[in-house]
Amino acid sequence: MVGDGEAGQETVHQQMAREMAEVRLRMGRVRRKWLVLSGKGGVGKSTVAVNLALSLAAMGYEVGLLDVDIHGPSVPKLLGIEDARPTVRDGAIVPMAVAGIRTMSIGFLLQHGDAATIWRGPMKANVIKQFLKDVEWGDLDYLVIDSPPGTGDEPLSVAQLVETAAGSAVSAPRSGGASNGALIVTTPQELAVIDVRKAITFCRSVNLPVLGVIENMSGFVCPHCGARTDVFGRGGAERMAAEMKVPFLGAIPFDPRLVESGDSGQPFTQLHADSEAAKAFARIVRALAPPARPEERKA
Repeated sequence: MVGDGEAGQETVHQQMAREMAEVRLRMGRVRRKWLVLSGKGGVGKSTVAVNLALSLAAMGYEVGLLDVDIHGPSVPKLLGIEDARPTVRDGAIVPMAVAGIRTMSIGFLLQHGDAATIWRGPMKANVIKQFLKDVEWGDLDYLVIDSPPGTGDEPLSVAQLVETAAGSAVSAPRSGGASNGALIVTTPQELAVIDVRKAITFCRSVNLPVLGVIENMSGFVCPHCGARTDVFGRGGAERMAAEMKVPFLGAIPFDPRLVESGDSGQPFTQLHADSEAAKAFARIVRALAPPARPEERKA
């Protein structure tokens, strides 16, 4: 009896080892992984993640966008492909291709948009692992991972898996740039900033480098006259970043067209490239990732 139990337990360990090897193999073709976090909901984290990915693609990089918000996937809607369904090729899931990026989300696998995902932690962790090891991401410069708010199962699973895959890249990064780590999104007001401190502490606890803090909805810029109104205050994230000794990457002003683009599923940074918000996204990306060299740009 004991022998049978030990043999069964060994089989489980072998399966876990095989799956981790598959994660490392797949993620070894991804040069950098950025986990986009927020301390609380309602700060526009998914909108930031999508537009960071689009801005990276506009610079000539090969980019993937993974939505691991199991209970509230937003990426399909933000990209206007909520009715899309992925296909399987040679035993791997083919990510959706849109606006120059490759993307995958649990939202593509639900029967309809109103379906609720009622899963406990282990099942969510297994799905996230599957997205990392079984999706045919191909060779990517950046994989932007949109995590749910807070410090629960999903960000913990991704952080641990990213750490497992760290250092497994099969080729050298292009022209330097930030490596694996977390980008933390907040709004300026103190209520949101308080929770960001917890997110930073979470990252440090799981050995996930904090690449920086982004202040979203940092003032409303009138699209007609250009006047600015600080609806949620101003500068809270920058002050907090200095106190927590993490980089402050920049502030993104509130623009009503960001809301309109998200609702209509049209990429904001492509439609409104000359807006102050789009320029802010571009500045943040340039601070983390230098432009791809001309010979490396996509055809």
